[in-house]
Amino acid sequence: MAALAQTITPELRRWIVAQAEAGCRPEDVLQAMKTSGWDEDIAAAALEQTLLERLAELRPQATVAPLDAGTPLPEPALETAPTVLVAEGHTVRILTSMRHPRVIVFGGLLTDTECDQLMALSRPRLERSKTVDNATGGDEINASRTSDGMFFERGETELITRIEARIGALLRWPVNHGEGLQILRYRPGAEYRPHHDYFDPVHSGTAKILERGGQRVGTLVMYLNTPEGGGATTFPDVGLEVAPVRGNAVFFSYDRAHPSTRTLHGGAPVTAGEKWVATKWLRQGVFV
Repeated sequence: MAALAQTITPELRRWIVAQAEAGCRPEDVLQAMKTSGWDEDIAAAALEQTLLERLAELRPQATVAPLDAGTPLPEPALETAPTVLVAEGHTVRILTSMRHPRVIVFGGLLTDTECDQLMALSRPRLERSKTVDNATGGDEINASRTSDGMFFERGETELITRIEARIGALLRWPVNHGEGLQILRYRPGAEYRPHHDYFDPVHSGTAKILERGGQRVGTLVMYLNTPEGGGATTFPDVGLEVAPVRGNAVFFSYDRAHPSTRTLHGGAPVTAGEKWVATKWLRQGVFV
């Protein structure tokens, strides 16, 4: 199929919806489109946009409401618009702050030594990254995520304990309401296509996932190195790109499991060198 003919038509959208409603996994639909001659990026964009629009049509209006009225969210102490915060004796700079979506970029959240230690400790345990299987609540390898990764147990080492305590103090959120720290390595060309971090209630596997600590309410992505090229954290709904700078971090929260939070985000392809990140997901309740 010639590139000029690859137009996302209403017929294509109807076909994608039909495949999804027949139980086909998105990665299988994507592979079928590629086999038919579709450019992978065009096919992935068509698939994502079509399925998001279809989910929005099917989702009951009630799911747009906040998780629980009055439930707090992780949030740093920015009421007085400070330029720096001190968390567990460590000074963190406030570089950028947005309200909707709630996005905050921190400077110097991790030291160079901590970044090096996290990479060194995780390197022997890296394996192909997985995503949540929405149908079962388990894990699966997904073509949209092309990184290597591993998880630390909460409090696994003194280093992890220190960083988790700093995060908890900075975001004013209990340490035991967080998942274990995840380390990811992106090689040249690797990426994570735009997605949401909350667990969508329309999926059959969500109920099982929520048993371990409730819904996710916030994400903190910490950059362990500065890649030679690419690798920005992107927020397509608002046109925001956060550069991956060693020691810095981007935090965003979401008060409902719905695209209206505008927290669709992704990891842009690395164009040169490697990108290493540490990710912390925050839950409503105690994560077990």
